Amino acid sequence: MTGLGAFEGQKYLNLETFRKNGKGVRTPVWFAAAPRGPLYVYSTADSGKAKRIRNSGVCKIAPCDGRGKVSGAWIDARAEFVTGDEAARGMGLINRKYWPVKLLFDLFIYLSKHHERVVIAIYPG
Repeated sequence: MTGLGAFEGQKYLNLETFRKNGKGVRTPVWFAAAPRGPLYVYSTADSGKAKRIRNSGVCKIAPCDGRGKVSGAWIDARAEFVTGDEAARGMGLINRKYWPVKLLFDLFIYLSKHHERVVIAIYPG
């Protein structure tokens, strides 16, 4: 299966972002798909993947399991931070998909020093 259809029914995607030296770093992440729109992921603002996306939005994605074992083809993509209504839409989709586990995860994040989160839209192609 190619394209976004490969992500239907999946809980994780493997997000490969790139360091300034060009070396890829792969991270399994939760995601949610918007109807006729991008895929959304979120992260703490100070995470490595957020820093790499700030440097360059070029990325690759593939469906995977929770440990990052890829189960489909890699797709070239572009990632960018979203704010406002679009960020709220993305978080809403993620919250619904992963409820109630995400609620517990949010509590942990709130109690830690990593309060600021960013929402990332991923556009395949």
